[in-house]
Amino acid sequence: MLIKTRDDGYTHPQSSEITSQAVYQDRRQLMRLMAGGAAGAVLASWAVRDARAQMPGQGTKLVGRTSAVSGASTMDKLTEFKDASSYNNFYEFGTDKSDPARNAHTLKTAPWTVAIEGLVKKPGNYTLEDLLKLSAMEERIYRMRCVEGWSMVIPWVGYSVAELIRRVEPLGSAKYVEFVTLADSKTMPYVGSRVLDWPYVEGLRMDEAMHPLTLLTFGMYGEVLPKQNGAPLRLVVPWKYGFKSGKSLVKIRFTDKQPATAWSVAAPQEYGFYSNVNPLVDHPRWSQAAERRIGEDGLFAKKRKTLMFNGYEPQVGQLYAGMDLKKYY
Repeated sequence: MLIKTRDDGYTHPQSSEITSQAVYQDRRQLMRLMAGGAAGAVLASWAVRDARAQMPGQGTKLVGRTSAVSGASTMDKLTEFKDASSYNNFYEFGTDKSDPARNAHTLKTAPWTVAIEGLVKKPGNYTLEDLLKLSAMEERIYRMRCVEGWSMVIPWVGYSVAELIRRVEPLGSAKYVEFVTLADSKTMPYVGSRVLDWPYVEGLRMDEAMHPLTLLTFGMYGEVLPKQNGAPLRLVVPWKYGFKSGKSLVKIRFTDKQPATAWSVAAPQEYGFYSNVNPLVDHPRWSQAAERRIGEDGLFAKKRKTLMFNGYEPQVGQLYAGMDLKKYY
């Protein structure tokens, strides 16, 4: 089946679903006030960061400005921080949704280095401070959709992965970008379990990684990432199911071959390489046609209709023009 892209864009929600303007502007004003220093200085005290990042309003503030990237915002009501930071998939810390928030305190996020490898002119080990200095950070409010049928709306802070890619200068033969998560059995208690082959690996086609919506993410809600959400840096790809957005990254590799990603190796009949949000392609064990927004899950809460590419079809649909998205799921 060929998926035809639309031109009509995203339908605005009802006014009752929109975040209070006063509340949102107050938070953004606080971000601006706290954004006076360089990004490296903002994250200078990692001991303090680790102790405070779990609570909204208590973490280290990140430099952030509203994104001008098309599609990098939504009128949807924000998911509350307490929900976004306590209901997570991060199998290195357990398979239950509450396990990461309970167990991720053991993660050591300083010092932190990301290895740039493969088909690239400027390979090397980049410290977190090196990465923070590459580009000004922006705030982007993205809808995030999980393959299990739940969704959130989260204000992320970071910059387009394309900024990093341009700086390290991939060779013309590089067709894919592979993202590798830390796998440390000393600090990640479920590494070594038989759920997946470790380390956790994800990947994107080069044009997907270069798309301006693909975000190298250092924070959320104006503060540095909590450990259970993928500290100190993670990938965010908002038009794909959440498992594509690798957490706690330690390696970015450029390759001419499609990476063997964690879930496509573990269950290839259920999780394909592309993993685009597509309501017309069911998971083998459940429908993907509707979703439950976390924080709106009362007894009589109505599920939402799943949007093609998670609502980002106007921005990313042409990346897959002519592809059979039931075959390349």
